[in-house]
Amino acid sequence: LTAGFISMGMDVFLVGPMPTPAVAMLTRSLRADLGVMISASHNPFQDNGIKLFGPDGFKLSDAVERQIETRIEGDMNTSLADPARLGRAKRLDDAPGRYTEHVKRTFPKGLTLDGLKIVVDCANGAAYKVAPEVLWELGADVVPIGVDPDGFNINRDCGSTYPQTVAEAVVAHGAHIGIALDGDADRLLVVDENGALVDGDQLMAMIATEWASAGRLRGGGVVATVMSNLGLEHYLDGQGLALVRTRVGDRYVVEHMLANDFNIGGEQSGHIILSDYGSTGDGLVAALQVLSVVIDKGRPASQTCRPFEPLPQLLRNVTYHDGQPLENEKVKLAIAEGQRRLTGKGRLLIRKSGTEPLIRVMAEGDDEGLIETVVGKIIEAVEQAVG
Repeated sequence: LTAGFISMGMDVFLVGPMPTPAVAMLTRSLRADLGVMISASHNPFQDNGIKLFGPDGFKLSDAVERQIETRIEGDMNTSLADPARLGRAKRLDDAPGRYTEHVKRTFPKGLTLDGLKIVVDCANGAAYKVAPEVLWELGADVVPIGVDPDGFNINRDCGSTYPQTVAEAVVAHGAHIGIALDGDADRLLVVDENGALVDGDQLMAMIATEWASAGRLRGGGVVATVMSNLGLEHYLDGQGLALVRTRVGDRYVVEHMLANDFNIGGEQSGHIILSDYGSTGDGLVAALQVLSVVIDKGRPASQTCRPFEPLPQLLRNVTYHDGQPLENEKVKLAIAEGQRRLTGKGRLLIRKSGTEPLIRVMAEGDDEGLIETVVGKIIEAVEQAVG
């Protein structure tokens, strides 16, 4: 990739391995034309892909990415630079330090992490060095796990997609809280001192409540996706705040935040965007906001990190390799019947994953038995359609 940019006459700063939000921050800081992150994100190593950021540090739009794909598929030989105009590559040795200081500046002045034992699971990914260092420099007693990347073990039985590992470590070490990042550190999940999981919905509610009481919250609420639990919506409504939903994908959350001046948004999966501090999700920055609330309240994480009771929600996935299983008539009938049964009692969402060959079926409502029945019928129909 570096050779390709150089052949087009572009200069390249090499900064990795670094978290995705660090690349976004450095793109803007260095006044670069483009930021590029190569990562499997929250997926296994074989799903490595490319995330692209513009000069402002925000992800490129779908339209711009389609233009890039069109150019790649065409003949690019005519765009090669003359030998005298070839680009140059340079490693930015202090990139980790720049990002570390940026993250630390988001932590409230006057607070420290002294006295807190924190387990941090870096998912054998991009934050394996910077995350433990930030927490240690702020005073925490740090127990790092998932900090031995070998290029193949990213997200393998660790990180935010496998929180059992951090939960077990918290209990084993008697820690006050556990932080689980994903492979490129733009997602965050938390476990309390008992090893109980806290998802992105709870964390957004927690931060939004604190910021609202401090007069810092903009937009009158939170921007989330259609996947967020109805319990979050009900909780925010009770606080006099709104929940605005977008389609799944952090870029769509960010687009709505920018257009409507919100400063908190994110996804249930733990992708939390705090636009006061950055242009994309940053698991480490979000973790520091969560920790600041825990410290300020002076109560255990189990009493501060779970502000609402979620409605029963069930999400199941079906793998497919080709075709359009959602266009199958039996699948359509099963979905229609499910929507009928949940009318006034909950909601149903069926979609294709944006990063994996999966059909996701999610339902939620007050009646857990009904939800399981509805999802089971639809999953059965989809599996038959997939073959």
